[in-house]
Amino acid sequence: MLIYDDIYSWEGWGGRLKLGSGQCRLRIFDLDKDGGRRIAHLKPIIVVVSDIPREPSWTPNQMSVKSCASHIATKVVREFGIDPERMVWVEYYEAPSKDENLRYPGSDRFDEAVFVWREEGALQGGWKPLSPALTDLVRKLLADAADLTEREA
Repeated sequence: MLIYDDIYSWEGWGGRLKLGSGQCRLRIFDLDKDGGRRIAHLKPIIVVVSDIPREPSWTPNQMSVKSCASHIATKVVREFGIDPERMVWVEYYEAPSKDENLRYPGSDRFDEAVFVWREEGALQGGWKPLSPALTDLVRKLLADAADLTEREA
């Protein structure tokens, strides 16, 4: 079940200069609240983050999701009361549109960010490709969320 889908802003650590601040698309899914399914999941919370296109209103020092992953994860876990040991953090990079004239067109990419959790928050442990089964599940969750948004509009 989709429990959050919006643009998420985070404050950086640079004070007045707002170093490390930014925005991303944040979607949080809770598989335990999935309408009657009785499948137990070790990590039922799936957080999907993705960069949003830069607009002129962005300040030049705003950061990408990948460059601030542990900072964003710490804030999201605290703000939404998520147990980080029961969460999968997915960075989603949408394929460029077919209209773009690219030499090497790509496809959608899903990376799992691996964190080491301490009392003060997340420490970046690295990234790995999402498993094929989890990639399929995330694709389905995103498609269902998009369908829901279209029906509500």
